[in-house]
Formats: sequence, structure tokens, C-alpha cells
Amino acid sequence: MAVDAGAAEGGWWGGPGGPGMGNRKAEDKEWMPVTKLGRLDEVLKIMPVQKQTRCSKEVATAIRGAIILAKLSIVPVRRGYWGNKIGKPRTVPCKVTGRCGSVLVRLIPAPRGTGALARVPKKLLMMAGIDDCYISARGCTATLGNFTKAAFDAISKTYSHLTPDLWKETVFTKSPYQEFTDHLVKTHTRVSMQRTQAPAVATT
Repeated sequence: MAVDAGAAEGGWWGGPGGPGMGNRKAEDKEWMPVTKLGRLDEVLKIMPVQKQTRCSKEVATAIRGAIILAKLSIVPVRRGYWGNKIGKPRTVPCKVTGRCGSVLVRLIPAPRGTGALARVPKKLLMMAGIDDCYISARGCTATLGNFTKAAFDAISKTYSHLTPDLWKETVFTKSPYQEFTDHLVKTHTRVSMQRTQAPAVATT
């Protein structure tokens, strides 16, 4: 009976009542509720956030707003030549740089047949009519949104450089001294002198 009592209390060699375990404090276990279906680990509350009945109307409005914004963001793109002016312009007229976030894109004129090696801005350049171009990029180009925006910024700056072919013809006008030189060379007398020297008229 004594052995059974000792085993019931924890055993001689194992269990929480074994030798060397008397000084340890019983660890506090987290209380977990128990239901009829088993142990309940977590209690979640499902609350309605918002009604999803107007999604179709909001999507149509968003698409319409995006179309309007795209039309307002249209910019003219200027094309040029790399060397001799043969055929249609196929590259950028000069070196341009665009930036968005940490990405910096630089477009450099290239000879005919070079193409565009960058995968992301290549489609953007093709839509702009630029077939041949060197592209230099710096920064985190893995962010495709910033990379594309930087390329678009660079393309939009092609008209920001005022090259000599865009200069207006200056029409020089003559100054009054140059225009009326012949009249000013003549000797003139004052009006008061002309009045005093006027001949007297005899009256009878």
C-alpha cells in the first residue's frame, strides 16, 4: 500500500513528484476555455466594416477619372537625329534625365539600329516613337512604377531644351536716328528765327 501511495503521489523516480522536483515551482499554465467540441484556442469577433453594395458604381467612376487624368497628362515628345539627318527622326534630340523616388533614368541619343535594351521603358519609348536610344538607370530599378515614371519624366523634358532650330527669327527694327538720318543731316532753323526773318507786308 505504501508503494501505491508513493506512486499515486508522483512516483519514486518520475513525474512531477519525483526526487529533485520538490524545490521547483509549478509553472502557471494559460487558461484555455473548453467547449463541447473541444479546446477553444482563440476567440475571434467578426464585425462588419462597410457595406459593399456600391462597388460597381465606384469602379465606373474611378475608371472615368483615370481616363480624364490620362488625357490631362499627355505631353508632346520631341524626336531627333544622332548624326546626319537622314530619314525620319528615331531617337531623342539630346541627353535628358528623369527622376522618380530613388530611380534616375538618363536617355542618350543612339545611332540607327541600336534599339532600346531596357525592358521596362522600352514599351514606353516605342509608344513615343523613339526606336533607338541608350538608357542609363540608377537606384532601385526593381520598383517598376518608379522606373516607368522616371522614364516618362525624361521623355517629357525633350522640349525643355531650347536648341537653335527652335529659335524664332528676330526682326530688327531701325532706330529713329537711323531711319530719319537724311532728314536730320539737313540744316534747320528754329521757328522763332523764321518768324523774325519773315518779310514785312506793306499796307496802304
